Amino acid sequence: MLTDNVSTTSNESGAESLESKQPGTYIPESLNPNHYRSVMNVLDASCKKYADKPAFTSVGCTISYRDLASKSDQFASYLQNHTDLKPGDRIAVQLPNVVQYPVVVFGAIKAGMIVVNTNPLYTSHELEHQFNDAGAKALVVFANMASEVEKIIHKTSVKHLIITEIADFHSAPKRLLINGIVKYVKKLVPAYHLPQAISLNQALAKGASKAAIPFKSNPVDIAVLQYTGGTTGVAKGAMLTHANLLSNMHQLSFRLSDVLEKGSEVFVAPLPLYHIYGFLIHGLTMIEAGGHSVLIPNPRDIPGFIKELKKWKFTGFVGLNTLFVGLCNNPEFSKLDFSALKITCSGGMPLTHAAANRWKDVTGCTVVEGYGLTETSPVVSFNPYGKERIGTIGLPVAETDIKIQDEAGNELPQGESGMLCVRGPQVMKGYWQRPEATAEVMTPDGFLMTGDIAMQHPDGYLQIVDRAKDMIIVSGFNVYPTEVEECLSGHLDILESAAIGVPDDKTGEAVKAFIVLKGTLNTLDIKELRLYCKENLAAYKVPKYVEIRQELPKTNVGKVLRRALRDERA
Repeated sequence: MLTDNVSTTSNESGAESLESKQPGTYIPESLNPNHYRSVMNVLDASCKKYADKPAFTSVGCTISYRDLASKSDQFASYLQNHTDLKPGDRIAVQLPNVVQYPVVVFGAIKAGMIVVNTNPLYTSHELEHQFNDAGAKALVVFANMASEVEKIIHKTSVKHLIITEIADFHSAPKRLLINGIVKYVKKLVPAYHLPQAISLNQALAKGASKAAIPFKSNPVDIAVLQYTGGTTGVAKGAMLTHANLLSNMHQLSFRLSDVLEKGSEVFVAPLPLYHIYGFLIHGLTMIEAGGHSVLIPNPRDIPGFIKELKKWKFTGFVGLNTLFVGLCNNPEFSKLDFSALKITCSGGMPLTHAAANRWKDVTGCTVVEGYGLTETSPVVSFNPYGKERIGTIGLPVAETDIKIQDEAGNELPQGESGMLCVRGPQVMKGYWQRPEATAEVMTPDGFLMTGDIAMQHPDGYLQIVDRAKDMIIVSGFNVYPTEVEECLSGHLDILESAAIGVPDDKTGEAVKAFIVLKGTLNTLDIKELRLYCKENLAAYKVPKYVEIRQELPKTNVGKVLRRALRDERA
């Protein structure tokens, strides 16, 4: 999610009826002044217009728009001429915020592939599920994560493996030095054995021998499979088409039109590009605006983050609540030059008043909050620049219908709280190969039921009353209780379990597990349990707190009542 919201239609640019439109298949004319048909149209136009301007920087390496066009073309050529991959095949990309990411993603899309954004923090168990569910035939992986891939690649359909190290786009002496320090001194690259792999630089060198033939994608074609659990259950791939992404790019651009100056922006990018929020802002909106994105591979390293910020006179900052708090609590952060900072965008988790006020005190810049979901590409609503209302998620973006309904599906009047439903060109085409799951969240008239509870103020601003009923958000990452509980259920000493989110000063929320032990057991080694969980779950999903109980609250049909556990804290 982006943050969190609901009812009415936004007519910023002249809305048209959406009732007869199929999700993911159209771009309203009002949102497409340049008549783009694919993501590549945006990249091509910007790379020509802003050729010599910087596009992305990470770890001391900057690539210009000209470099981005050239290298992505080389990667596309490699895929077309040195593999058996065809347009429509899925290629998983498991990279942190490094300059290789946009090169690989745009190269894959240029070749007609469908990008499967993959979290580098995933365990081998999570990778196996995603790769098999997507039917990924190729994978580009960061060397630091290759050891996890080695454990499961033989269980997947991945045939082509490309590996890149952190400094691969630096010049030779610096590349060898940085990669060597990361691998041998800091020991951040666990040993792996993947003899079938090729390095990204080798792939680009092979691709350079022949020009790529850009695939002519249509608006209805899938560009990205973005995995999410929705509000419950196993991770599903949201099919985001070129139409979805282009529409949402323009929707956000229109909302920020009073602040964005094309060809001049320098935006700090600590949120991962593999997350749809970071992807939409830095991978599309900033590209279309000719902006420069400064990528932060490890925002949890606050001293290192601040050291990087000292190098730039940045105009925009995209973050989330916990990051704002962490930075403002470091004395060195307040010493930075914020004179050029015009806008701070918040997403990924709810923004607290305390964090927003502290950020404004330190930087002089107001935080602008928005809301969205993976299924909406992701932006649904956003606070207008200069008219921000802290505590709300703003107004719906252009060409977006919003309504609030009760549990029976009846639309509620303004001021009442209910399920937030969204209809617009940014709503996904559906879940990959899961028509039943798609039908569960889509209404007959094309609205996506978000699962979030919201209300609308008289002036149209939306406010989230409650998040999707069970989802936990840890540092902006979605954690689905079912997944945690499934892991816990595999432990030999655990009879049943329930997971909820509890407040946490550092991460916003943390996972708390309630467990019932088998037989006569009344104690368990919690440290051992966490190690067990780490074998199957990403670190942020591992329960920080564990409470042993004799029984769990349940409905009369035996379903565990997570809400009852949350209510105990109220």
